[in-house]
Amino acid sequence: MTIQRVGVIGGGLMGSGIAEVCARSGSHVVVHEIDAAAAEAALARVEKSLGRAVERGKLDEAGSQDIKGRITFSTNLDEQADRQLIIEAATENEALKKQIFADLDEISADPEAIFASNTSSIPITRLGAATTRPDRVVGLHFFNPVPVMALVELVTTVKTDEMCRDAVRGYAESLGKTVILAKDRAGFVVNMLLVPYMLSAIRMFEAGVASAEDIDTGMRLGANHPMGPLELTDFVGLDTTKFVADVLFDEFKEPLYASPPLLTRMVEAGLLGRKSGEGFYGYD
Repeated sequence: MTIQRVGVIGGGLMGSGIAEVCARSGSHVVVHEIDAAAAEAALARVEKSLGRAVERGKLDEAGSQDIKGRITFSTNLDEQADRQLIIEAATENEALKKQIFADLDEISADPEAIFASNTSSIPITRLGAATTRPDRVVGLHFFNPVPVMALVELVTTVKTDEMCRDAVRGYAESLGKTVILAKDRAGFVVNMLLVPYMLSAIRMFEAGVASAEDIDTGMRLGANHPMGPLELTDFVGLDTTKFVADVLFDEFKEPLYASPPLLTRMVEAGLLGRKSGEGFYGYD
C-alpha cells in the first residue's frame, strides 16, 4: 500500500506539525479543524514553521510554497472520505477521540483506509473499538516539535493487521522518522519512562529538596539532558502531564504514576507552563 493521501484531524501544535512533515514528503494533506478561525490558526502555524526553515537556509521559498500548496484546511469532516491514512491529533481526551474515530468510520469510503491516533497515552484498543475496523487502527505518536524530532512510536493492538502495521511503518520512515514499535499499553515506551521522571522532579521540588533551577541544572549538566524535568513539564504543559499521569495510574495502579498534589493544585490554578505564561517558571 502506497500512502499518498493523508488526513489530519486537529491543526494544533502537533497536528500542524504532522501535516507539514507529511506534505514535505510529497503527500497531499487535508487538515480538519472545528471552525474557520481554528483552520486559519493552523495555517499560520504551518507558515511560521516553514518561514523558520527558510530563514535558516534549510528550505528555499519555492520549496516552502510547494509544501504549503499540498496542504488543504477544511472544516468539513466529509473531506476525509478519500484519505488513505487519517491521523487523529485532537485534544488528549478519550471520549472526544472515540467520537472522532466513530465519525471517521462512517465517513471513510475506503475499506483499506488506516486510522491512526497521535495520542501520547490512551490505549489504542479503546479507540479502535469505536470503529467497525479495529484491524485498521494504530497509534502513531509523533513528538514535539514534529518537524524536528526524529522519533515516532508505532503502537499496534491485538487486532491490528500486520500489513496495516507495515504500511504505516514504511510511511513514517518515508517522512525521515525513526520508528519504534510498542505494544498497546498506556504510555507506550517514552511516556512510561518519562512521566515518572517528571513527577519525581515535581515531588522533589514540592518537598523542598532543591530549587526548580537547581533540579533542572542538575539534570542538564549532570545527565546531559537538553532541558531539565521541570522545564520539560512547562514545555509539555502541566495539564497534559497530569492527564498522561492519570491515564498511566489508571492502567497500572502504581504510585510512581500518581499525580503529586502540587501538580494537581497548579493545574487547578491555571498554571499550565508555557501555554499559560506561568508554570514552574514565568514566561513572557
